[in-house]
Amino acid sequence: MAKSVEFSIFRGSENGEIIPTTIRRTLQPREVLVEISHAGLCGKDRAFRHQPIALGHEGAGFVRDVGAAVHRFKSGDKVGFGWVQKICGHCDYCVGGKDQYCECRQEYGSDQDNGGAFATHAVWDERMLFHLPASLEPEHAAPLMGGGATAWTALTASDMRPGDRVGVQGIGGTGHMAIQFASALGYEVVALSTNADKRDEAISLGAKEFHLLKDGAPVDRCAQVKHLLWFGTEAPDLTRALSLVACDGTLHLLASYDPLPLPVDALVQRGIKIQGSAAASRQEIRQMLRFVSLHGIRPIIISWPMTKDGIEAGFKVMEEGKMRYRGVLVSQRYLMGKPVVERLGRAD
Repeated sequence: MAKSVEFSIFRGSENGEIIPTTIRRTLQPREVLVEISHAGLCGKDRAFRHQPIALGHEGAGFVRDVGAAVHRFKSGDKVGFGWVQKICGHCDYCVGGKDQYCECRQEYGSDQDNGGAFATHAVWDERMLFHLPASLEPEHAAPLMGGGATAWTALTASDMRPGDRVGVQGIGGTGHMAIQFASALGYEVVALSTNADKRDEAISLGAKEFHLLKDGAPVDRCAQVKHLLWFGTEAPDLTRALSLVACDGTLHLLASYDPLPLPVDALVQRGIKIQGSAAASRQEIRQMLRFVSLHGIRPIIISWPMTKDGIEAGFKVMEEGKMRYRGVLVSQRYLMGKPVVERLGRAD
């Protein structure tokens, strides 16, 4: 007999007010009930705040119950989940290791009630749930499941090679993780930012160079990069961005922007490619989790209680541009004995 479960979520609204809601779900045979301990707060959440859906798309916590046909998880397992919520498991993309592009996928926002990480619990398809390494704390795992996975996929799913000169533009919630990944992968990391105050931190995270951008161009001489990862919230001036990329190189766009004028001559004459990327496959997420565990990589976080006031405070810091670097919401149950604000770059 299927089990009925009840839990609380935080929902967005047209006017941006955070609305606590209690919902009830029936646990299906291949579903898992996860008690959420931590949820990441990132720029994408700002847009969904104004929609009447469950908020949050990256989370971590602990299994509390499983459906009758679930065999991979048991109560007490430490787990994480991200943007893609369901896949078919048998289309060409699924069997080819690119299931984030599944023809029948369900992504965050497709289930208005249950698919959120700003909640006490979530009911999750077991195929899209991930065991977390024993050494990885859930507060640092949560941001990795969304922003971290985006950076990891861009850095590993293309033709990058150790020693390649790789630029990271936008040293924010995702970009600061990309610098750490790229450095540990053996790339020559070049950090680019419109904020000169981020120089020292970028170098400490593993960048070999830092260049300040003004009006989309470096203020000092910057040798071209083989790959340029664009994490900035502002749309790039493609002509200036492509001037930073070496012949036969690639500009990787990691966010959605309004239609951009395309300087075709630069692509044709210099053999440059533009590559889009966002969500990660299950295989890529598993690889990333093993990698961060092996190398002791951690996002730098600032955290708030997972309450209406805590969520609003996190959004306020983000909107003021003061997030350093990834917001994390912490369940009241897991706040006991811990400071509300934590900052950590690389594990000791």
